[in-house]
Amino acid sequence: MPPLKLTLAVEHYDRHLPLLPGEVRPEGIDLRIEHVTVEQGRHNRMLNEQAWDACELSFSSYIMAKARGRPLTAVPVFPRRLFSQSQMYVNAAAEIRGPQDLIGKKVGLRSHQTTLSVLANGDLQHEYGVSLDQVTWVTSDDEPVLFQPPRGIQIQRLPRSKDIEIMLVEGEIEGYFVPRMPRPFASTSPHISRLFGDSQGEELDYYQRSGFYPIMHLVALREEEAKQSPWAAMSLYKAFNDARDIAYRYYNDPNWSLMAWGPQALRRQQEVMGLEGWVDGLSRNRKNLARFIQYELDQGLIQHPLKVEDFFTESTHHTWRAVPAERARLCKPDCPNPHPRSGEPATEPQPLPR
Repeated sequence: MPPLKLTLAVEHYDRHLPLLPGEVRPEGIDLRIEHVTVEQGRHNRMLNEQAWDACELSFSSYIMAKARGRPLTAVPVFPRRLFSQSQMYVNAAAEIRGPQDLIGKKVGLRSHQTTLSVLANGDLQHEYGVSLDQVTWVTSDDEPVLFQPPRGIQIQRLPRSKDIEIMLVEGEIEGYFVPRMPRPFASTSPHISRLFGDSQGEELDYYQRSGFYPIMHLVALREEEAKQSPWAAMSLYKAFNDARDIAYRYYNDPNWSLMAWGPQALRRQQEVMGLEGWVDGLSRNRKNLARFIQYELDQGLIQHPLKVEDFFTESTHHTWRAVPAERARLCKPDCPNPHPRSGEPATEPQPLPR
């Protein structure tokens, strides 16, 4: 039987490098893979045109589209993750010292349904006690999937002539929650700071409480393709995980990245987060997925509660991923159990050093 021809669009992360030149190939699939950025319209093209057979896609917009009957399903591979706390920026002159100081202020977002926006807004409400109707939300982009916000939520769409990052610098908005570092902040502008002075420490506390590194993107698949070739989802799942395992080995070269202490930073990450941060599969990410779906419901992005399984192709419903030996060696013996078996509970994370 000839291999199944599929197209795939992804971002250019280290964990995708083995896939892009074909070093890792999914079994039984002739994969044509493209590097397509969000700025090049990857999300919208997949949502509206199904431009590829499979695509790295916004978790939030995918949930909204799937709940509205778009012909998509997904593989439980999660190539992008972010904590919200480092992505919350404020005007440095606004005297905002914590989440409660955002009450009554204007806070910018790319769109209300951007995955980081949903996560940050949900965390603001559930972790820090700031109701979403206590803030005026200002968006710079159109919403990829139309929705009706809950009563009392104020969302202002900026004119296309306005630059939301300049508005933050000049104090026209007091905050900005965004998945990529604002240009002025990256250029060390004194006018922008992070909401949390010790954002990494705040994120470590969040990880200790929640037990997960929040998902931003998943791998979506055209529903027709998943039905015609149900085995293909698992082939893609294995290929993405094999590629990530190879990417970990890149850091054995102490000068592989621009970071002078890259291998030490990776080891430190494994020591404080355990081995669960980047693990794929449905069963190992259920709590993360369920919380985010609840955030979507709370924020009016979906209208009815849905089960985690509703969003993933059936062949992947029992997926879990054991941590390979080369990754396990990065972790000290007292790190969380990297791969509990059925009936064997995962070891509780150890207190995180600050």
